[in-house]
Amino acid sequence: MQKYVIMGVQGCGKGTQARMLEEAFDLVHISVGDIFRWNIQHHTKLGAQVKRIVAAGNLVGDDIVEGVVRRRLDEHDWNYGFILDGFPRSVSQAGFFLESYDIDAVIHIDVPDDVVRKRVLSRRLCQQCGLDYNLISHRPAVENICDVCGGELAARPDDTAEALGDRLADYHSKTKPVLELFRRKELVLDIDGSASADAIQAAIRGRLTPTQPA
Repeated sequence: MQKYVIMGVQGCGKGTQARMLEEAFDLVHISVGDIFRWNIQHHTKLGAQVKRIVAAGNLVGDDIVEGVVRRRLDEHDWNYGFILDGFPRSVSQAGFFLESYDIDAVIHIDVPDDVVRKRVLSRRLCQQCGLDYNLISHRPAVENICDVCGGELAARPDDTAEALGDRLADYHSKTKPVLELFRRKELVLDIDGSASADAIQAAIRGRLTPTQPA
């Protein structure tokens, strides 16, 4: 069983890489962001709470995030392991996680801030089925229309230049210390995230030694 954490600033491509690893090694991809978006789309109490926080340009608090992660991992549907995306984002969250779970590696996708800004501001999300697009690397066949379900594409509410600037500052001040904590435990694999998705995936696989066949 392999248990991985994938980290990097928003827009670094960690969701794409996590999904590729999920398919290759029969892992369960657990995305905190996807869990929050599902709750927002289905108008749950958690979704309403998260929506208010995100609309204000803030990150969701440790207590909420830790509760979501604990409940999801307690489902134990990850027979061959999991890859956790979007957590931990603070030293407090990392401490909670390390007390409860053993992990095999932390995959850190490193991308300069200027590249992140370009990528994030080009993201679009289908308002009907939730499929992600990017006007740089994954454009729809018809402008602003989802290729799969025909739904309307729109930027995420928090994908604005101002909100992104706040998130980058928050990432550098709060999340980088998490990486240092993991480095002291010799868990971090640094990956250059400036290359193509396939090249990044090849670099990740070259650093991992999963027990499952690819």
